Amino acid sequence: SLVVLFGATAGAYGAKLGSDERELILLVWQVVDLHSKKVGTLHKSLVKADDLDLSDQCREASGLTPEGLGKAEPLDRVLQQFSQLVSSDLKVLGRSSYTLCSDGQLLIRQVLHPETSKKNFLLSDCFYSFYDLRKEFHTCYPSSAAVKDQTIKTMAEYLGLGTDETEEDFGVWQVKTMVAIIFSMLSESCNHIFTEPETVKYKYETGPWYVPLSYKSETVDSETVIRARGLPWQSSDQDIARFFKGLNIAKGGVALCLNAQGRRNGEALVRFVSSEQRDLALERHKHHMGSRYIEVYKATGEEFLKIAGGTSNEVAQFLSKENQVIIRMRGLPFTATQEDVLGFLGPECPVTGGKEGLLFVKYPDGRPTGDAFVLFSCEEYAQNALKKHKEILGKRYIELFRSTAAEVQQVVLNRYMSTPLIPTLPTPIIPVIPPPYTIATGSIRDCVRLRGLPYTAGIDDILEFMGDATADIKPHGVHMVLNQQGRPSGDAFIQMKSADKAFMVAQKCHKKMMKDRYVEVFQCSGEEMNFVLMGGTLNRSGLSPPPCKLPCLSPPAYAAFQTAAVIPAEAALYQPQALLPTTRTPQASAAAPPTVTYYPAQAAQLYMNYTAYYPSPPVSPTTVGYIAAPPGAVAAAATATHTPILPQPGALVRMQGLPYNTGMKEILSFFQGYQYAPDDYNGLIQLSDQARSVLQAPKEWVCL
Repeated sequence: SLVVLFGATAGAYGAKLGSDERELILLVWQVVDLHSKKVGTLHKSLVKADDLDLSDQCREASGLTPEGLGKAEPLDRVLQQFSQLVSSDLKVLGRSSYTLCSDGQLLIRQVLHPETSKKNFLLSDCFYSFYDLRKEFHTCYPSSAAVKDQTIKTMAEYLGLGTDETEEDFGVWQVKTMVAIIFSMLSESCNHIFTEPETVKYKYETGPWYVPLSYKSETVDSETVIRARGLPWQSSDQDIARFFKGLNIAKGGVALCLNAQGRRNGEALVRFVSSEQRDLALERHKHHMGSRYIEVYKATGEEFLKIAGGTSNEVAQFLSKENQVIIRMRGLPFTATQEDVLGFLGPECPVTGGKEGLLFVKYPDGRPTGDAFVLFSCEEYAQNALKKHKEILGKRYIELFRSTAAEVQQVVLNRYMSTPLIPTLPTPIIPVIPPPYTIATGSIRDCVRLRGLPYTAGIDDILEFMGDATADIKPHGVHMVLNQQGRPSGDAFIQMKSADKAFMVAQKCHKKMMKDRYVEVFQCSGEEMNFVLMGGTLNRSGLSPPPCKLPCLSPPAYAAFQTAAVIPAEAALYQPQALLPTTRTPQASAAAPPTVTYYPAQAAQLYMNYTAYYPSPPVSPTTVGYIAAPPGAVAAAATATHTPILPQPGALVRMQGLPYNTGMKEILSFFQGYQYAPDDYNGLIQLSDQARSVLQAPKEWVCL
């Protein structure tokens, strides 16, 4: 038997059903006996939604009102009545089993499964298997329109059935017409057989997405992959699978993205079993996970491979056990052994395979990083382990988190790759000039930190958010924090004219709304700001130092940042003549005043391009982003500092692949025989003491 099912939500209708997260308000169904071609009673049930505000499209199509829905039963009660009434109708027809049949996949996959998941109650087994009437119709009538273009009305017109919807109530006409279409497909001329229903996976399958021995031959179809952005940092692969409830994710198809420091950056790549499922996933763009909306975009198979791929025999062996729950441990003492970890976890959460279920993460030279991954055979053992979060091992507290196979591969294999997992932006070249200003440091709390900014927020949005306080912002005082991909991280720092002004802004703007998100505003010092911009962290536990203090130019992200580019004066010693701006007369240069803006020149952000929240094993970024500066801005900044640009030819060189223990002497020795005499340059540029001592040494190369 089939149970023909039709439903509607309080929002979009038709091809956009479920795309706006609106709740179900109507269910109509009827049992059909395929053998005797008899039907049961047609049932129509209204559903009381939490939000009774109906869209104009819903009001017009359904004729329903908030008053009428207010008297209806909630969804869980309606589904109980559905099961009871279907069972009763089946008994009358002498049948015992049935499969649902709906007009397309949206009602089951995009409405019922997501809504019941959010409301924390389970659907019965019948909702995990159903027939898509559009697909069955196209199989029976190959000359009909494509599946994506089919509707109940077009199928009825193709068969010459009546299509006057006004004769019946909304929903009733649709179910009666679907039943008539099914009977036409069962006629002797067609004799269609319903054999292959659509299925919805009960749960997400964890584990490696590939067969370890055949990894190199595996490919990933780009039409099956999406990128989800804006995820809570503590979200696991199961949380993401729940967000996409109703859609079939491939085994091991959730790859949580990590930043260069080994922590989750709020993004994930998700691989679905088919392009059809991927297209449905894209319709969940800006749906909510808790209070956060999640952005969903297309991604490529190549990106998925970079995140979820792996070739290490050690990792492949660790992940070879099927259906295991993976927990990540962080903060282990460097002297911790396998026995220490097993003793810490205790008998209440036994590790799969004992020592074989532990994988310690190490630096390339074999030193432990303090991270480890642990396998558990069931959810109960994993939950017992998570209860030990922040318990003490030795003299350190240990953090425990849910993890994934893709995260294991990224952390163990890809942490020290020579190129980023996801490429940063292209690197055009700029001329360099001495800095017209410096970013403030010190312990005076004259800065504020904005946390939780919308990812689409720009400088103008921040200035509007600050309101009248923008008059108290220092010139070049707005600093956006970027993540490893050069995108906004949701953080920004503002330099105010005084500590009092910073305090007033923090009091006035804390948890004020920007677009559809509230933004947290905290008072901080210039020193704390610089620590975060360089890749350190600032939280309730205080400051954690950045993973690397060597300067690196952040990749460009905003066209608005195309102002004067600056790096330290020492770096300007060796400039190729081709990179210098066109020669200008003193009058022409003076006519171009220096630009005054609230944000720094992009290349002046001499800090690691890390998002602030992910301190873990250090990885130096390998892509240096330069940004082209307009000749006018270059000349203006040069005039403002009264420092001549060197006319002598020269070049800046960048070294990649240095041993980790390389010092300045080894670099100078490497370039022996290619030095320039420093005498011609000492009077031209004001040098720091460190740079001056290098220039006065026998080797005259400047190391930045």
